[in-house]
Amino acid sequence: MKRSEIAIIGGGPSGLMAAEILSLQDHSVTVYDSMPTVARKFLLAGKSGLNITHSEDFQQFADRFGEASKPMRSALDAFTPADVQSWAEGLGTATFVGSSGRVFPKAMKASPLLRAWIKRLEARGVRILARHRWTGFDGSALTFDTPDGRKIVHCDAVLLALGGASYPRLGSDAAWLPVLNDKGIDITDFRPANCGFDVAWSDQFRERFAGEALKSVTATSNAGTIPGEFVISRHGIEGSLVYAHAAELRDRLEADGSAVLTIDLAPGRTSVRLAKDLARQDGKASFSNRLRKGAGLEGVKSALLREIAPDASRADPKALADLIKALPITVLRTRPIAEAISSAGGVRWSAVDETYMLKALPGVFVAGEMIDWEAPTGGYLLTACFATGRAAARGIDAWLRR
Repeated sequence: MKRSEIAIIGGGPSGLMAAEILSLQDHSVTVYDSMPTVARKFLLAGKSGLNITHSEDFQQFADRFGEASKPMRSALDAFTPADVQSWAEGLGTATFVGSSGRVFPKAMKASPLLRAWIKRLEARGVRILARHRWTGFDGSALTFDTPDGRKIVHCDAVLLALGGASYPRLGSDAAWLPVLNDKGIDITDFRPANCGFDVAWSDQFRERFAGEALKSVTATSNAGTIPGEFVISRHGIEGSLVYAHAAELRDRLEADGSAVLTIDLAPGRTSVRLAKDLARQDGKASFSNRLRKGAGLEGVKSALLREIAPDASRADPKALADLIKALPITVLRTRPIAEAISSAGGVRWSAVDETYMLKALPGVFVAGEMIDWEAPTGGYLLTACFATGRAAARGIDAWLRR
């Protein structure tokens, strides 16, 4: 019997994971990618220590995807964080759980894992064709721009795993939007997720403290109160603690035109304790010394307090303590989506059936960040890309066999 020809467009985690599943089902699988090499965003994520998944309770993990948790649940159930670790170890990449609960390869790199993965895929007969930019459909066929000119490809099923709209220089440029819009696919506008925000810093503060990290603080928004750290940038604020609040801040900006992230600069002490400690300081001492001795604030923490509240030095101990415990940073706007770690928006769930096939395009499936979901950093993004890629592959196999 003739083997089914399957085209996977996009060589990121979702596409490669789908190729792995389909290659085990005696299908002919070809992965097409627009870039010179595959999985470029995956490799970039690995530069800071590849965070492949998270070790928290699975129910909590699955709930991190918000409104998308329900439609994604079957895919996540079929490829849990524990399964991700086993899969990585099967490729020779041992993992460990960090103090934050995040799971990393012991080598703290993405490249060894990716090399082993591609080697295994190629050994199973998967073809990977780089510099093939998908341009749309020609009837039921696919069209690509390649170094050798326009190419038309006929296949039995297609998986689109082209990513969202963040990091366009690495291939996730959402160039597929016009193609699917023309086909009547219902798509939500892309918005930045896990992103930084602009803040109206003074020139003096910006020049002196851009790049400085605020450590051992908590940040509060409607998303809750979360401990961690963040970085002062030339434009505003960024870093893991900001990303944890990014969706809430972005949505608040869109709804109200303004948003505030409230920072506790001294989470180890109550406001009452701080007020007492500050009241004991010599009133003739400099404000910097009073902050350092009374509240343990110096450097960028002390500077941020004075940047947000220029009159803080004249505040009484109680008012100053309250300010230290709840310093409001007003954010003006999100940073551009091209700078965001990930994106929200994409193909609506209502346009996709339970097998990840587009309802309006039989035989065409989608996976990964093309679909309208978002999650915080911490291994959730990668796990969901793996899981939806696997789920779409199962859907393709079932559809072909029917």
